[in-house]
Formats: sequence, structure tokens, C-alpha cells
Amino acid sequence: MSTTILETATLGRAIRIGLWAAQILLAFVFISAGLYKLLTPIPQLAAAMPWTGQHSETFVRSIALVDLAGGIGILLPALTRILPRLTVLAALGCSVLQVFALVFHLSRGEAEVTPLNLVLLALSLFVLWGRNSRAPIRPRQL
Repeated sequence: MSTTILETATLGRAIRIGLWAAQILLAFVFISAGLYKLLTPIPQLAAAMPWTGQHSETFVRSIALVDLAGGIGILLPALTRILPRLTVLAALGCSVLQVFALVFHLSRGEAEVTPLNLVLLALSLFVLWGRNSRAPIRPRQL
């Protein structure tokens, strides 16, 4: 069965809307998590996330910076159309981060926190696929 031009255009529009929604959600989650891990005192952070009290402050704050970079990178380059290819790289980085987070939490017996990692991984992979091949953002012509 063939699709009509109108169905193809509607699908393309839906994918673009879904990509923007995913990028905004990912940016919000990663930036929020990054700021929380960066600005919250370790004892208070450890009450909410036990692993943060069991690793060095440098490690925890480094993860916070990675979260921030991912959140900013997944949205800002596409939004400004300045080096939008960085959005694809940020989506790749966020995907890799979530795979590491899954392995980390599973190795610690924290399977109950992994559903969020799986959702973030799926959204990151969707943005990676979509912005790399299906609906790339064109760079701004300066």
C-alpha cells in the first residue's frame, strides 16, 4: 500500500514536532539534574541519591557537568541553528551516558531507578536518529 504525499507530509511534521518535544524534555531533565547535582551539598544530595555519598565529590560534580553539557547541547545548537550538528553529537553523548548509568545502577542493585534511564535513552536515541537522518536542522546562513 502506498502512502500519499499528504500522509508523508503529515508524518514528517509529526516527527519534527516529536523531535522538538523530545529535545525540550531532554534539555529540561538533563539541565535540572545537572544543576541539582552541581549546587546541592553532598550530604543533602546523598539523602536523595545514595550513590552520590559513596563516591568522590569530584566524580559527582563531573557527572553534573556532563548532564549540563548534554542538556544544553541537545537543544541550543538546533534552536539557534548555529552548528546544529552538535545536537546530534549531544544526543549521542546522552545515549552513551544513559547506557553507563544503566550499567552503574544495575551493578549496584538499583534496578528501581533504571526506568528513567531507559526513557531518557529512548528519547536520546530518537533525537540522534531524527536529527541525524530524518529531520536534520540546517545551519543558519550567516
